[in-house]
This record gives sequence, structure tokens and C-alpha cells, in this order.
Amino acid sequence: MKKKTVKSHKTSKKTIGAPQKTNKPGQLTFRGRIKQARQRCKNKLTSLGKWQRRFFYLFVSVVTLLLIHITVESMWQPYPSPNYGMSFSVKYAEELGLDWQETLTALLDDLQIRNYRLMSYWDTIEAERGVYTFENLDWQMDQVAERNGTVSLGLGLRQPRWPECHQPAWYNDLSADEQDEALLDFVSIVVNRYKDHPALISYQLENEAVNAWFGTCTKDDINQERLVREFELVKSLDPNNPVWMSLSDQHGLPLNKPVPDKYGYSVYRTVWNDKTAPFNFYLTYPTPIWYHKARMAFINSYQDREVFIHELQLEPWAPEATVNVSVEEQDKSMDLEQMEENVDFARKIGVQDIYAWGGEWWYWRKQKFDDPSVWEKGRELLSTDQAQNSPSR
Repeated sequence: MKKKTVKSHKTSKKTIGAPQKTNKPGQLTFRGRIKQARQRCKNKLTSLGKWQRRFFYLFVSVVTLLLIHITVESMWQPYPSPNYGMSFSVKYAEELGLDWQETLTALLDDLQIRNYRLMSYWDTIEAERGVYTFENLDWQMDQVAERNGTVSLGLGLRQPRWPECHQPAWYNDLSADEQDEALLDFVSIVVNRYKDHPALISYQLENEAVNAWFGTCTKDDINQERLVREFELVKSLDPNNPVWMSLSDQHGLPLNKPVPDKYGYSVYRTVWNDKTAPFNFYLTYPTPIWYHKARMAFINSYQDREVFIHELQLEPWAPEATVNVSVEEQDKSMDLEQMEENVDFARKIGVQDIYAWGGEWWYWRKQKFDDPSVWEKGRELLSTDQAQNSPSR
């Protein structure tokens, strides 16, 4: 008899529920696909030449850093209510062909700007040695005071606007020691005249004191020892009002003496670059918000001092003096959109006090070109969030 084949009654165990995932013949798992892709990339890179691989790694690094930069920059929030102010220069208003008194009055009364950085230009106040002419500066100080405004008063040889160093003609005929004494005498005269003025809230000593690359100042005009003497002199003559000082560019750090009561730095965005001749072009400064924040944090911790913006670019920086260039050329470095971007950029740095740079130009565009758009944009930007608070001392 044939033996019957007995089938086993053992049943295989199956998972109850979702059907088991199985790979079809030749199908890779997810991990396998990743591994395969990595191997393909490795093979591709291996097939490239040495310099091609270096270029690829450089490209990937740049893209990665750019993405990180964009992400970080998008995180910053604007300072909610900054104290806006304005730098005002009689010299610059006159260079533009404006009535400087009319210009300042318009800034005060039409735009309602209350905080100012004014200049005590040595060459106009003491054009003749020992003879002082304060009428213009007295008028500016008094006009601001009448409107309950504030003034941070520029002191010294270096003050804002071209040519940066504003020494009188007779200064150049003196010896080095005589020049130092003449400067200290002038600073003393100015401080003693204005230290009790109701508009005064601070001094700004020697604008961008060690800036060696801009203006007509020479290396002899950058004198660290004299700078310390100036600072100590001002503090001794007026212990009640703080002395502020500005860093020399958008990159400097305050490592030397003197240590003022507050540090200022400039914020320029789009400028004409003439430092790489014959290749000159408009340049947007590659200084991101986080860089300015890092500088501020360093100053806060290293020098235990606050920071303010002493010059926020809100006017053109063209190949020639602004008065000599067309509106089209002006707009290449400063138009309405750029004004808005610059104010937003400055606010995101996170400082409380911001002094704008360009009010005379706004008025010039309005008066000479019948173009009130810049003036009105300035009104919008500086009044939207402008609290009528004085800058912190």
C-alpha cells in the first residue's frame, strides 16, 4: 500500500493587523536608497578634478552660510520706539545753496524733530585767533531750546561734514605743541559757553577721532595722547554733562582710551566705492545686523557703556559732492525705498538713540527740485515711532 503523505498541521505565525511590508525583488529600502545616493555623489566627486572638488565644497559652504545669514537676519525685530534725532550742519546747508536758518526752522517746526547734533566748527568760530564768533551757534542752540529740544554738541578739531578736520587757517602755522594748546583753549571756550545751556544734554568729542581714510585730516591730526587730554579737560570743566564719542568707522572697536560715557557708531548702507580704483562702483556695506549687535554686546560688556547711532545714512553718497550730481545719480544710493530700508535696518540693531544724517538734503530736494517726496518720507519715518523723549544720557 502506498503511504499517504501527511500534511503538517503546524500553522505559521502571522501578525494580526496591518499587512507586513515586503520589498519586491530588486527594490531597495529607504536606508538603502540613501546609501546608494551617497555612493553616487561620492563617485561623482571622485571623478571630478582637484580644483573642481574645491570649487564644489566652496560653493556648498557659501550657500550654507548664506542661508544661515538670511535666517538669522529675518529673526530680528525693530526697536519699538527709538529716540530719533538729526545732525545739522550750517556748512552743508550753505553748500547746497540753502538758507541754513530756514532749513533748521523747517526741521524743527514742520518735521517736529526735537533732538539734534550740532557742530562748533573751529574755523568759523575762531577764524581769527583769539576772536570768537558764536552768533550762528547761539541761534541754533536757542532755537532748539525754545522748542524744548536737546543738543548733543560737537567739540574739537574733527567734526561732521567735509573736510572732517575744521581747523582755522592760522592753525597750520603753529608748531605741534602750539597746535595742541590752541585746540585745548578752543575746546575750553566752547564748553564754558554752553555747559549751562538748557538745550545741552551731551558733548560729542572729536567725530570719528582716529579715522585715517576719510577727509583731509592728516596722520598728525590723529593724536591719541591729545585726545585723552581733551577728554579729561571737558570732564573737568563740566562734570554734569556726559561726553560721547564715535567709533572711527563701521568696523572699529573701542580698545584704547579715553573711555567716554557713551559710544556712537555710524550706519551706512549704499555708498560710492572709490577705494579700489580703477574699479569704482556703488557698494552695499557687507555688515549685517548681527555684526552690529555683536559689536554692541562687546562694548556693553568690555567697556560697560551703551551705544547709539550717531550717523544713520539717509542721504546719497555719490561719486561727487551731492550738490553736483543729478537726481538720477542721487537715487542710485538713496531713494525712498533705501531710506525705509536703512531706518528698518538701524532699528533692528536695537539701540535707543538714532541720529539721522541728511535733513539738509531732504530740504534741498524739496526747495531746489520741487520734489517733496524725500522730505515727506523723512517725516513718515522719523515721526511714526518718534517719542518726544530726550536721548538717554
